[in-house]
Amino acid sequence: MPRKLDRDERRRQVSEAAWRVLVRDGLEALSVRNVAAEAGLPQSSLRYTFPTVASVRERAVALVLERLQERVAAVPDGEGWSREVLAQLLPLDAERRTEMEAYLALGTAAMTDLDLRDGHRAAQAAIRDVCARALAARAARPPSDVEVRELHALVDGLALHVVRQDPDDDAGWALDVLDAHLARAAG
Repeated sequence: MPRKLDRDERRRQVSEAAWRVLVRDGLEALSVRNVAAEAGLPQSSLRYTFPTVASVRERAVALVLERLQERVAAVPDGEGWSREVLAQLLPLDAERRTEMEAYLALGTAAMTDLDLRDGHRAAQAAIRDVCARALAARAARPPSDVEVRELHALVDGLALHVVRQDPDDDAGWALDVLDAHLARAAG
């Protein structure tokens, strides 16, 4: 059993290193060599688990989805669940900001990289599902497809705006916009 844990931990470390390379140096710098150096691992060791840059990219997208699912699952049920779970989709701290910047870069790459497309679609479906569940938790009726798509677009747009602003700027405005939208949707 410890061997699996070590392997899972190594995969997480490598994926996080890939995120840092993406954010700092861009997609073109994402290579097995650069990720190994960022993770502090010998390149030969990394190639055992991730033989190609495509496998590094695929795992980096998968980790974004896993982290999202973990954060959503950690939000306790009850009043305020909808807002809190939607806030988990926004890059309001350094960790989520790095995750979102990497996700945006990999999402752009998924437009032409078939190896990334399924992972990106799965992440988008998960975000859409969170939006649908958040709306359903606030309403007496199931939300329409248009309402879910509207909220998904809003959350995606807020996330993009937050990562494009200076990291030192306050991102609380994004929660204000989310709150205003939820208030209108409830009315």
